Amino acid sequence: MSAPMTFTLFPATRLALATDSLAGLSVGDALGAQYFVPGNTAADLARGDLPTPPWPWTDDTEEACCLVAALTVSDELSLDRDGFAELLGRHFDAYRGYGPGAVVMLRQIREGTPWPIASAAAFEGQGSAGNGGAMRAAPLGAWHADSLAHAAAQGALAAEVTHSHPDGIAGGVAVTVAAAVAAASRLGSAVPDLLGAVAAHTPDGRVRERLLAGRRITDAAEAAYELGTGSGALAHDSVPFAIWVAARHLDDYPGAITACVAAGGDVDTTAAMAGGIVAARTGVAGIPEHWLAAREPLPAWVAASREI
Repeated sequence: MSAPMTFTLFPATRLALATDSLAGLSVGDALGAQYFVPGNTAADLARGDLPTPPWPWTDDTEEACCLVAALTVSDELSLDRDGFAELLGRHFDAYRGYGPGAVVMLRQIREGTPWPIASAAAFEGQGSAGNGGAMRAAPLGAWHADSLAHAAAQGALAAEVTHSHPDGIAGGVAVTVAAAVAAASRLGSAVPDLLGAVAAHTPDGRVRERLLAGRRITDAAEAAYELGTGSGALAHDSVPFAIWVAARHLDDYPGAITACVAAGGDVDTTAAMAGGIVAARTGVAGIPEHWLAAREPLPAWVAASREI
């Protein structure tokens, strides 16, 4: 594996990389969610027939918007987790597709429960092993493209705000690092074995095991079967597949989203994760203009945070 390039990012560059990743995440989320609507099929998308716009985004995008907004007002290299939690509690809309556990937790945070208590109490004190910490994480990785180690550390800290289970944290780390690798390659760093690079920074556990297993898989159907497509909305059965898809479509945003839709499962979330990673490399120019136009506009409050 090639050594990562060393460089320094100016604040405006961090923001540009993060917002490009957010665009890719949100379009993937919004388009993927259309395949829960009866009548829309993966075969249609493969033929180039798109669902009727507008495409509403889901909780994946809402939480990612909170994360980007928190980054724009935090210290450049360290996320203000209290501020991030406050944004999550303030802006969450239960009708955006949040799971019942997330609704309870975010309502508690909104009503004043400190986030470490609300996060630790989830699932009878086990903490959430879900993919919520990962689905929003790609812009954070793009922001920290200059250091995979720092991206991994920040990915863990951001995930812990709502996911205290080790698998939930590992999922957030994995997507953060994958997007950091993708963004760094856009800036001139060598493109490594993405799954291997991510696994090297992901804590031991089921997420890392499946990342490593994915390195030997070359077939999309086998990857979906072996790695999982999020049938349980868990980190270990969705994050490795999304990163596998991104690794094989790193310069092909439509191909990445189409692959996620074809696999089925938790399509909005796998497409959000893969889309956020790929767009960190391709930039918004890699997203078809008519796809971006079909996505519901991002909320005004995230745009107001820093000219997004």
